[in-house]
Amino acid sequence: MQATINDRFDRPFRDLRISVTDRCNFRCTYCMPAEIFGEKYQFLPKAKLLTFEEITRLAQLLIGLGAVKIRLTGGEPLVRNNVEQLVSMISKLSGLEDLTMTTNGYLLPQKAQLLKDAGLNRISISLDSLDEETFKLMNGRGFSTSKVLEGISAAEKVGFSPLKINVVVQRNINDSSILDMARYFKERGHTVRFIEYMDVGNLNGWKMDEVVTAKEIVDLIHREMPVEPVTSTYHGEVANRYRYLDGSGELGVIASVTKPFCGECTRLRLSPEGELFTCLFGTSGTDIREHVRSAASDDEIETVIRKTWATRADRYSEKRTSKTELRRKVEMYHIGG
Repeated sequence: MQATINDRFDRPFRDLRISVTDRCNFRCTYCMPAEIFGEKYQFLPKAKLLTFEEITRLAQLLIGLGAVKIRLTGGEPLVRNNVEQLVSMISKLSGLEDLTMTTNGYLLPQKAQLLKDAGLNRISISLDSLDEETFKLMNGRGFSTSKVLEGISAAEKVGFSPLKINVVVQRNINDSSILDMARYFKERGHTVRFIEYMDVGNLNGWKMDEVVTAKEIVDLIHREMPVEPVTSTYHGEVANRYRYLDGSGELGVIASVTKPFCGECTRLRLSPEGELFTCLFGTSGTDIREHVRSAASDDEIETVIRKTWATRADRYSEKRTSKTELRRKVEMYHIGG
């Protein structure tokens, strides 16, 4: 039987995000800008990464403390060697209801079948535009949309459908792609989730005037393809969901800037080197790796986790100001979106 642990604002722990690597084959401007993350950038050495066995042990403990959903992220999770082995190990854990992954899709043609066979339930794929030049600019490596679309097709073929397609929207960068993205994936039965551009970390040059609000996005789509709100399906759901009135599916918007959902956030994040972060905008984490590698018992590790969550008082998005934007924050590539 799962335990229930609540933080200082009585928010329960339910969702675990595991970043399996800090490396990525893309250099998206809002996450790992190429001018900073160049060829000489020092990523984590292998010895500092949690092993698959260490991750699985922690995942089982965290499931016992309330996690029912686990999402594997990065960086780009598919650049971690043999990540499908980790998927297989976690998928067998007792008490887990949903195992998902967020990926840029580039390596899915090689990995989709392996992930399906390993027990992955769902996949979210990041694609910020269907326009070639816009996408090449945003991914920082000049990669074509065709590589991601091939990944989407590969995921479809092995049974990952419907897919969720994540789009980070920046004003005057890819906001002209909103309708194209909505039309394209509506026709193919996949759910697009438009995400407000966020001030995660300190390296992406975030400005409030570059945020296209969720309301603007929904209003734009509604004028051409009428939609209506859908009631959330579970406590802590971050996307505001809408269904097309013609019955052809859904879209979602994540309004973490203009309509913060801190009050219902149930997420805990585990970084590649074993730090626990209680907020996407956190300034520091709790080192759990030192306990795992010091022969601490499961009970001792659980005590650290319980304390970490019990003392959680994060409300960054609700308290965002020009001053909080400047404080040092963990980067998105390090703990996933």
